[in-house]
Amino acid sequence: MQSKIYPDAASALDGVVRDGMTIMSGGFGLCGIPENLILALKQTGAKDLTVIGNNVGCDGHGMWHVLANNQIKKVLASYVGENKILESRYMSGEIEIEFNPQGTLAERIRAGGAGIPAFYTRTGYGTKVAEGKETRQFDGEWYVMETGLTADVSLVKAWKADTEGNLVYRKTARNFNPMIATAGKLVVAEVEMLVEPGELDPDQIHTPGIFVDRIVVGAHYDKHIERLTTRQRKAGAAAGTEV
Repeated sequence: MQSKIYPDAASALDGVVRDGMTIMSGGFGLCGIPENLILALKQTGAKDLTVIGNNVGCDGHGMWHVLANNQIKKVLASYVGENKILESRYMSGEIEIEFNPQGTLAERIRAGGAGIPAFYTRTGYGTKVAEGKETRQFDGEWYVMETGLTADVSLVKAWKADTEGNLVYRKTARNFNPMIATAGKLVVAEVEMLVEPGELDPDQIHTPGIFVDRIVVGAHYDKHIERLTTRQRKAGAAAGTEV
């Protein structure tokens, strides 16, 4: 069987990305994003991309690099703050944004990965989110029909993987990654640590290797904090003392 391991992010995307593709990318804000794969996506120069994910990075970080390189034509996301380029291009009509409530976006991706073409949700009924969509009443309540989402390529970030592609995510970095790993026709996983088959506890595997086509071990992680918020120290508190 051909190895799933690639030496770097660029080679993992070689021959995979082309103009006009739909790309899903894992992460919540900048937590659990495939940083190296995103930069490799920028280097492909592929244009007119549709990008699906929680957001599009923030200024100078994450998917922002692909956006700033004029490669994205449409975004499906639930949060678009912290990104001045996206704001400017949306307001000028240069880029299309399909806004989704966060839970709805997660379920659309999960549904797409499960082969479910559409589902009904109460979220968004009676708002702009429901405009142009089918609505239906169940047990006296109104629901909006949302469609499942899939992608040509899914980019995900995991903490550990074995050489067969079984993935383990770490804490909140799991976020959208497991759903996105099921919804791509081709899935490329960026990981921090690679182990041999049998070294992962089967009960701790979050994404089975059957979903993963290519693996790359990333490096030089930024661990950037989008907005640092700290507590005001009490007057006279000693340094290093919790207050």
